Amino acid sequence: MLADTTVRATGGHLLDLDHAERDELGRLAAALATRASRRIDDPEWLDAARELCGLLPLRLRTTLRRFTSHPGDEAMLLVRGLPVVPADVPPTPSAGGSVQRTASVPATALVLLGAFMGEPVAFQEEKSGALVQDVVPVPGQERVQGNSGSVPLTMHVENAFHAHRPDFVGLLCLRNDHDNVAGLRIASIRNALPLLAPAHRSVLREPRFVTAAPQSFDRGGGAGTPHAVLAGAVEDPDVRVDFGNTTATDPAAAAALAELERAFEAVTRTLVLAPGDLAWVDNRLALHGRTSFAPRYDGGDRWLQRVFVHLDFRRSRAVRPHDGQVVTSAQVTR
Repeated sequence: MLADTTVRATGGHLLDLDHAERDELGRLAAALATRASRRIDDPEWLDAARELCGLLPLRLRTTLRRFTSHPGDEAMLLVRGLPVVPADVPPTPSAGGSVQRTASVPATALVLLGAFMGEPVAFQEEKSGALVQDVVPVPGQERVQGNSGSVPLTMHVENAFHAHRPDFVGLLCLRNDHDNVAGLRIASIRNALPLLAPAHRSVLREPRFVTAAPQSFDRGGGAGTPHAVLAGAVEDPDVRVDFGNTTATDPAAAAALAELERAFEAVTRTLVLAPGDLAWVDNRLALHGRTSFAPRYDGGDRWLQRVFVHLDFRRSRAVRPHDGQVVTSAQVTR
């Protein structure tokens, strides 16, 4: 488990909301959850979320703003104390493609934080384009490399194949697994980069890799245009890789990719989330995955709610019809 002291010592961000802040956030989320249609994907409901997110507790707003600007060495933020009351959480869904269309207080709180950071977005070909998605185990899909599985989930950048992949991924815990062993694994390129030889860094910056869409996307086809795994500043690059779906186009690139995976494994940390814990992952700098767990499919299984955020909303305008929140084109270039 990633301890508080570890978060601070390694350059991560941690905010444990006090009782007054929790109550304030809970009241704000409850007010929005019951507003108008109660439909999270409704444009009017989202407009209200954009207005109300400016009323989030001051310390929370300050932390979110600091994180989006300076995500730290770990490239993650843990916020504790969101309005999740375990006794009020309904049975964990077990159907494939489960999403949250109707506003609950926890889902509303998640959207409020996402709306303060940027713009919540979704992908039409994943989870039917819902803005708040359930991450739950699904019977018969235990070995799936995706949010419905329960075997170890390979470390990855979310939707690494996509030109408009999220800038941030938010994961809110409603309940953990029965044995409390399922862990969110996180690793940052800022920690992994020093472990790479210069020759491997150079190869990883060249378009010698291809990435296929994950199993969670309702689309066929293979990988797209070759791309680099590292891009941007040489000393502080962005990363684009999914070790379950990214392949190299030549032996030297394959060797560099294998070395990168070893480097990430060396710096990976595991965070066991409790109800009300929200982990934000900077999807430009950090990979995430999951340890294994044993689902029982009895309504008490692990349940996270997930939201994606774009910082530069305009960049994806051409593939968001009617200037909405849903990206409809599965672009694999750029």
